[in-house]
Amino acid sequence: MHRRTELRALAARSHQVVVLAAITGIIVGAFVALFERVVHGGLDRVLELSPWVIAFFPGLGLLVGLAARRFIGQGASPATADEYLHAFHDRHHTLQWRPFVARTVAAVATVGSGAPMGLEGPSLYAGATIGSNLQRRLPRVFRDAERRTLLVAGAAAGVAAIFKAPATGAVFALEVPYQDDLARRMLLPALVASATGYFTFVGIDGTSRLIPVDGSSTLLFRDLLGALLVGVVAGIAARGFARMLRIAKRIAIGKHRLLATVAAGLMLALTFGAGRLLTGESLLVSPGYNVVTWVVTAKHSAWLVLAIFVLRNLATSAAVAGGGAGGIFIPLSVAGALTGSIVATVVHHPDPTLFIVIGVAAFLGAGYRVPLAAVMFVAETTGRPSFIVPGLLAAVIAELMMGSSSVTKYQVGARPFDGPTDADAPTHP
Repeated sequence: MHRRTELRALAARSHQVVVLAAITGIIVGAFVALFERVVHGGLDRVLELSPWVIAFFPGLGLLVGLAARRFIGQGASPATADEYLHAFHDRHHTLQWRPFVARTVAAVATVGSGAPMGLEGPSLYAGATIGSNLQRRLPRVFRDAERRTLLVAGAAAGVAAIFKAPATGAVFALEVPYQDDLARRMLLPALVASATGYFTFVGIDGTSRLIPVDGSSTLLFRDLLGALLVGVVAGIAARGFARMLRIAKRIAIGKHRLLATVAAGLMLALTFGAGRLLTGESLLVSPGYNVVTWVVTAKHSAWLVLAIFVLRNLATSAAVAGGGAGGIFIPLSVAGALTGSIVATVVHHPDPTLFIVIGVAAFLGAGYRVPLAAVMFVAETTGRPSFIVPGLLAAVIAELMMGSSSVTKYQVGARPFDGPTDADAPTHP
């Protein structure tokens, strides 16, 4: 009778956990929708200005972000996605509200001013903060649950909402903490929160595809060989970009933060000006969806695309070094699209769209060490599930080319066993 009573209590708490994961997803989805509208409202106004004014706005946004983190967050770092990974692996690192407010203000200033970073990092961080704080307030409900259940569920909901991609949200939140493994025992809450976060967001923002692409869905043997080539090139390039980003992150938390922010603003202005001279368009500001459209809708020389690839990577690295509070998921995706376009032009492939899409999967999968989430992202955001097979091949090859590199120091290797998990990760700040 005693054992039966315990099992009933456990089942009741399990149902409560699922319900709370769903509620977390709804809250996170609504927050991300509001966050996205505020950022894009500001960015749209910036892009209406004269190009010579636009050039200096990202630097101004970095300065506002620095002030927000210093005075509101009491010196909080610009990290967003890294904060999720740090809290995942270190039970002593909690996500507090004051740094959250500071980083959110900094993210609005960073991305809303045109810095080439994405909304997904702040969205993931917001979800993780909301979820982890909710779980800490309900210790009795989560007595038998993993301490990180709603941390992961909230992160999944944030990614699912901002990308309108529920499967990507769940897989990314579970896959990104480890280089060669998945977080376990949190799949159901992550899926539930991703679904409710997605439905809440699209109920407010609509269901249009994030990256609309055209092109043939017929795959030939040469396409699979091309996918392998894209994987090799993307893996090598992603390894170099990851190194740049990690150096930039060290600069961002160094002693001379104001100097780094000013220098980053000047670098962003220079790269913007170079991009305008080369293309006549503002491709060096904003997260980069316009760059994907630019490379998909018209044929450009490999040298021009390579120049934009180099300039975008320099600009994103400068924004990170200057303390930009934004995501690098989309910058990695944009770099992958440009890589795929270069390869397609060099080999004279008749349908460059295929290479562009699998380039996204390869570069993103390699940079964050998340091949499953990268392929899922491509399928959900492009509406082209036929690209999954070549995308998966390219992502696997690209990850092999990465070695042990990653864009974040908070990832750890494969989980060693099924026992306690808090000791398997770094505890350094």
